[in-house]
Amino acid sequence: MFKSWCRASARWFVLTALAIVVTIDYPLAADYPTRPVKLVVPYAAGGPTDILGRAVAEFLSKDLKQSVVVENKPGAQGSIGAEMVAHADADGYTLFVASGSIVMINPILYKKLNYDPIKDFRMLSLITQVPVIMEVNPKIPVKTVAEFVDYAKKNPGKINYGSSGIGSTLHLAAEMFKHEAGVEMTHVPYKGVAPALTDLLSGQLDVMFDTISTSLPHIQSGALRPLGVTTPERFADLPDVPTIAESGYPGYRVIVWYGISAPAKLPDDIAQTLTASLNRGLNDQAFRASLEKIGYVVYRPQGPEAITKFIDDDRDRWERIIREQKISID
Repeated sequence: MFKSWCRASARWFVLTALAIVVTIDYPLAADYPTRPVKLVVPYAAGGPTDILGRAVAEFLSKDLKQSVVVENKPGAQGSIGAEMVAHADADGYTLFVASGSIVMINPILYKKLNYDPIKDFRMLSLITQVPVIMEVNPKIPVKTVAEFVDYAKKNPGKINYGSSGIGSTLHLAAEMFKHEAGVEMTHVPYKGVAPALTDLLSGQLDVMFDTISTSLPHIQSGALRPLGVTTPERFADLPDVPTIAESGYPGYRVIVWYGISAPAKLPDDIAQTLTASLNRGLNDQAFRASLEKIGYVVYRPQGPEAITKFIDDDRDRWERIIREQKISID
């Protein structure tokens, strides 16, 4: 019954909220924006969501000819920032960097939320996805996923992995790997990606699942050793790093995706103005290149059916691993 509710809610959310992408009946808001716009990032500064948010804010500022300011509101796996935006005035001056974890994972993990991820937000555009990479501190004597699994099984209880917090996509990516590979690792949660990455670099942690956007410079410098990427295809900038799926775990796949949303009651003309601007960004070569060079895969504007299927598939995968691993927040 829960899964049926999730699917029905997802379809309502996508078909209703994304209708503005393909509808041209609404006129653009001629007098919007007349003052600075706030873009809420629900995670700490320096992480992948923050990097994306600042790139989007820069483009919107130029395109709308009005200042767009990023405000970081981290905590509770995005719930603090989400609650703030859900209860903000629906006037177009408060926007939100939404992630798949906030839309799909939080409703599974949290028994009570102070916002409804389906009904309280209007998705303006899906922007990007970013691959996740499994990486180790070079002190760990492994170079492949298979070697890591063998090492972990020979050292039960001695492997520590970090994440950006309990219930985060990076935490769940590691839990999914533990389940698939049959290994034990100890979770060390942090309040964001940046401090976890710092401890991985210093050797306080052994392994981490992190987004390419924050890890790539450290991999390229040799400070971290990549073992496998979580997407179905290899990452172009690391062509010699295999996918985890091709490393012996064909059912493994993790993708982190982001979009821009607003309070649900946003007027149609303002929503259309913002969506049109965001879509110009998705088709702007300079904007795309600025994100692609640091590891993001930038979407083109998509139709509701494709997005609904993507969300349904992703939700099924996360629900399965959360239930099987008995992960709970409350």
